[in-house]
Amino acid sequence: MLPYLLYWGILASAGLGNARRIAGLTLLALGASLTLLIGLRLEVGADWFNYLFYIERSIGLPFAEVFLESEPGWGLLNWIGANWGGSLFLVNTLSGLVFSIGLLLFCRAQPRPWLALCLAFPYLIVVVAMGYSRQGVAIAVEMLALLALQNNKLLQFLAWIALAATFHRTVLVLLVLPASTLSGSLRFSQLIRFGLLAGAAYGLYSAVIAPNLDYYVQGYLEAEYQSQGALIRVALCLLPAVAFLLNRRGFQLIPDVQRIWTLLSLMAVAAAIGLFTVASSTAVDRLVLYLIPLQLFVGSRVPDTRLFGISPGTWNHLLIFFSLAVLLVWLFFAAHASAWLPYRNLLFDFL
Repeated sequence: MLPYLLYWGILASAGLGNARRIAGLTLLALGASLTLLIGLRLEVGADWFNYLFYIERSIGLPFAEVFLESEPGWGLLNWIGANWGGSLFLVNTLSGLVFSIGLLLFCRAQPRPWLALCLAFPYLIVVVAMGYSRQGVAIAVEMLALLALQNNKLLQFLAWIALAATFHRTVLVLLVLPASTLSGSLRFSQLIRFGLLAGAAYGLYSAVIAPNLDYYVQGYLEAEYQSQGALIRVALCLLPAVAFLLNRRGFQLIPDVQRIWTLLSLMAVAAAIGLFTVASSTAVDRLVLYLIPLQLFVGSRVPDTRLFGISPGTWNHLLIFFSLAVLLVWLFFAAHASAWLPYRNLLFDFL
């Protein structure tokens, strides 16, 4: 448990200082340390041994067959780990590197980057990046896509989402986001934008989802699987969503950016409703992972909104200690926390 608390302490100490930027060398140090923390972990994470199956399956596999996989990006990483040496450690290190780049670039773009990192640590870093490797990479690439969409770069957004889908296809649910940037006018540029979005969405659906539609229907809906902890994960996204929806003007965003995050917030509300109305909580749980960036975006801006009349400094402290509470509650009470304890690393062992 000590490594988790130490790393959180480093992020918190910087966050408590109200720093508004992360220096270049510090960013590189954070990227390297996160990559090693995630990549060289030893038997940490509930799916650690399940991921060994992908390595074993890829040994001796012809390279061309990698791209016949339903998620070729993930297949490629496993092929490299299986046939170039390094096994699961190489796969996890490459995954950790991609995750760290996406997370750090997204947090650097927030007004309080250290606060965003503190909020990311308990669940996105510890649980997702160290437990759900495929989704961790997909979420990291999703964050790059969100930055592109905020800057009105639709083609870049579509390219990032397509790349993320090569690691986990469920990320394609985010193809609805560009619709929030379409205005009500019928300008030619808007029609072109809508046509491009519709064509890309249909193409990705046909290529990625449609061939395996029965798998999703039977595996997520008809099977009525239930995910432990789904309520907590949905709640962690619902709280920032409600805070944003009730005080959108206080965030002082340009209209297009406000609409993007409004739609994501509404998706979090829909997930909360779906948790009690959809037969399979696993289906909701898998999709809500892609709403985690909402926690970082809203959380890093809440102090400056002075929500409920609370000063920015007080909000900053409250949110940092809230992240500690989430971390401790998860480590002490989560059903599968034992798979993360003790933290072990190839470089050193911790008690």
